[in-house]
Amino acid sequence: MRINKVTTSMKILYFHQHFSTPDGATGTRSYEMASRLVSNGHQVLMVCGSYGNGITGLTGRFRGGKRRGWVEGIEVIEFDLAYSNRDGFLKRTWTFLKFAMRSMRLAVSEQCDIVFATTTPLTAALPGIAAKWIKRRPFVFEVRDLWPELPKAMGVITNKPMLWALGLLEWLAYKSADRLIGLSPGIADGTARFGKDRRVIAMIPNGCDIGLFQGTVEPWRPIGISGDDFLAVFTGTHGVANGLDAVIDAATILKKRGATGIKALLIGDGKEKLRLLERVREEGLDEYIIFHNPVPKTRLAGLLASADLGLQILANVPAFYYGTSPNKFFDYLAAGLPILTNYPGWIADLVEDNQCGIATPAADPELFANALINMANKSEIDRAAMRERAKRLAHDQFNRDHLFIQFSNHLLGY
Repeated sequence: MRINKVTTSMKILYFHQHFSTPDGATGTRSYEMASRLVSNGHQVLMVCGSYGNGITGLTGRFRGGKRRGWVEGIEVIEFDLAYSNRDGFLKRTWTFLKFAMRSMRLAVSEQCDIVFATTTPLTAALPGIAAKWIKRRPFVFEVRDLWPELPKAMGVITNKPMLWALGLLEWLAYKSADRLIGLSPGIADGTARFGKDRRVIAMIPNGCDIGLFQGTVEPWRPIGISGDDFLAVFTGTHGVANGLDAVIDAATILKKRGATGIKALLIGDGKEKLRLLERVREEGLDEYIIFHNPVPKTRLAGLLASADLGLQILANVPAFYYGTSPNKFFDYLAAGLPILTNYPGWIADLVEDNQCGIATPAADPELFANALINMANKSEIDRAAMRERAKRLAHDQFNRDHLFIQFSNHLLGY
């Protein structure tokens, strides 16, 4: 999609450690934005690492710790830095730091017009900071999660010197950036805490890939789920932040009540998956909860087309309420899925205000189970109306093509 402006071609040095094409099983915001920048006549050099569920599109050998090539018009540099959600805290931290250090060297050696960096982690800002102060290049910083606020609120980071250092890096990143992008209302507000002019801060959430999810797709369901089952789907990381015990807690209640024909499909991977699998096995909940490996986005469209409900689940951490912009939520909308969310905040407000699902209170498995039964018992006419309202919300507020216009104008300084 072309923006309605005559623009001079620019070269954007784009840093995203977890970059992936739609052939991977992770978010594709950077791919989608970079592709559109290229289609509008700009050059993009994407710098990334090797993400466990991602596919960068490069297949050549690593030489000197990196490989470089072209992926659908995007030039990509991929560092040989493997990362997985299953990695321990220290290993993840060391991978983040190595990526930042290698990226800083690139940021001051590669010619470009704009340096753009997107989290997570917060160390993604370091190449932009280096380019800003050493090479005097414009720096645009996109914040997907507020660090160190979120890991502190979750209890993931408790070391006071580390929290202080992250706080200092956060201040330096926001102060150094010429423009900022926050992916949710809370994130945008958070970037303004250090006195940044609100005119240089844009709230541009994750978006809906209408063409992918509403194009011609072949619906499918995994083995063990029949066409008669009411299928609720969760797609995403199985980590501490995702709070997937909430789904298991609800399943225990469904079992006690003798409710049948409701299945929750948990698609993805992460540090908590083995524990969750073991809990389901021990509690005899296999009839209600099925696990599935990550699915590429190109194949996910067919799976969501066969589902009845999208599960937007997070741990009950108040910092999440307005401080996240979950990819899965926008995929559900694009696929026209009614949504069940289990925490308050801006996502719950969207679901309720647009009558495209149910928002339950946090940490209440009884009401969560009630909501599943309620949705399963709705008539096909009522569910079809919810699906249409979800699609309308996707088109009207979160169409990726429309959000790209805001993104491009803010990135390029229009």
